Amino acid sequence: MAEPVKLMVVGCGGRGRGYARYVKEHPEEARIVAVAEPDDFYRNQTADEHDVPENRRFRSWEEAVRVPKLADGVMICTQDAMHEEPAIAFAGLGYHILLEKPMAPTPESCRRIVAAVKAAGVMFGVCHVLRYTPYTTALKKLLNSGAIGEVVSIQHLEPVGHAHQAHSFVRGHWRNEQESSFMLLAKCCHDLDWLNYVMGGGCREVQSFGFLKYFNRAHQPAGAADRCLDCPAVVEYNCPYSALKIYLRDQIDRNYTGWPVNVLTTDTSREGVLRALREGPYGRCVFACDNDVVDNQIVNLNYSGDRTVAMTMTAFCDDGGRQTRIFGTRGCINTDSNVIRVTDFLVNRRYEIDTNVSNDGSIVSGHGGGDGGLMQAFVAALASGDRSKILSGADESLESHLMVFAAEKSRRTGQVIKMD
Repeated sequence: MAEPVKLMVVGCGGRGRGYARYVKEHPEEARIVAVAEPDDFYRNQTADEHDVPENRRFRSWEEAVRVPKLADGVMICTQDAMHEEPAIAFAGLGYHILLEKPMAPTPESCRRIVAAVKAAGVMFGVCHVLRYTPYTTALKKLLNSGAIGEVVSIQHLEPVGHAHQAHSFVRGHWRNEQESSFMLLAKCCHDLDWLNYVMGGGCREVQSFGFLKYFNRAHQPAGAADRCLDCPAVVEYNCPYSALKIYLRDQIDRNYTGWPVNVLTTDTSREGVLRALREGPYGRCVFACDNDVVDNQIVNLNYSGDRTVAMTMTAFCDDGGRQTRIFGTRGCINTDSNVIRVTDFLVNRRYEIDTNVSNDGSIVSGHGGGDGGLMQAFVAALASGDRSKILSGADESLESHLMVFAAEKSRRTGQVIKMD
């Protein structure tokens, strides 16, 4: 029996720990042999779970690249702006790389990463997990069979969700472009990559409009405080974005301590969460934060063959799955990322394909099983040497990232951007 693939985790936040969990649950396939993480708690928590020895618990990726190669591959799950340097460094040492999306916050950085992994000859995958879901596999098979003829246009909705927007993009790590990246790159490079995958590539032009409409001082209710704990009850109880509602009434008071509560603090008791809301960024009023990313955006794509795509990203919805309508010359599809509802024009037939994947609330089972599917594919590629198992390689990911950058340029300039 072949030896398990040896992996290093760089960045033991939610994503890094989630992917490491897959390894823990599949010890016959892979094992974690080293971790790199500046936070003592998360570094040791992850290392303890995987029996990583003390001399392989690094405080930074810089420490990890100073020692001889320890693993077959590395999972780089640091913050968005902290991808380029470790990716290039680990590629130079011969590590195969799984890189959290987005690749990097600028086109130049993305191109340098791609150049480095190609020069090194290592296998490389970006965590575009939507490509790896059973839903996407079934949808691609259906489209490739000609079930609805030639795809002419797509309408796609990315429902970020009001609570998710408040948590991640108003109060959280991705709220400010200088600290992370612009909204479309942080949240929707998933979606543009998936749309490009479904369309088979060939994007010619990009146009976008987007705004920070609501989460600003102009919409702070009269009498509201800058922290939810200080807000008058009559104001706080009437705010759907209240931190007390999102983290306490909707989570802790219902005995739930997973995401997003566990992002606030390692002490997920009621007292611990209250302390975090009092002292940390997640207790701030959503109308009094230093956020500058948009809360609604549309992207229009013009593809070769006179095909079109329209995508909407919005905070102002429930936290449901992505919704897509695909219009073809022979039929059409309406889907909620689980059930594919097909209409065949020729025979006036309607039928459904249910691809629902059970979700236990963990990161690995998230994205409709795509996170687990991604890990399975990456580990299998390293074990077999078969690069084709990685669906989101360097060229594919660079193409869709450049579409995202073009969309943001269009949003800022009002121009239609032509793709190379």
